[in-house]
Amino acid sequence: MSLTYLVDTDWVIDAFIGTPTCVQLLDRLSNDGLDVSIITSGELFEGAFSVPDPQIYLAQFRVLLNRFTTAPLSDSIMEVFARTRAQLRRSGQLIPDMDLLIAATALNHGLTLVSRNLRHFERIPI
Repeated sequence: MSLTYLVDTDWVIDAFIGTPTCVQLLDRLSNDGLDVSIITSGELFEGAFSVPDPQIYLAQFRVLLNRFTTAPLSDSIMEVFARTRAQLRRSGQLIPDMDLLIAATALNHGLTLVSRNLRHFERIPI
């Protein structure tokens, strides 16, 4: 199956907690292929380490992440990241590097990014 969507961390977290609109949308989009960036895995794992017993959450996050294909970082993604970061820096519109790496992954693979974080991602030149 070819992939169509890259799901941002905010949607994965909402799926984890069972937000109905999120679960329904991801179920509907799953036929077109859902991907997450390895960055999303890192952000989820970081969240697990902020609670007293991280092993429980790490195990639950791993089960949830099995629903998705995980896109690793690559030289071509890092090139998109660097070019976009330089453009954003010149325009005074930098966003956090983790978000920029997720956006670079979507751009590199031609995926539609599923995110609620418009404040950051709308700055990315297409």
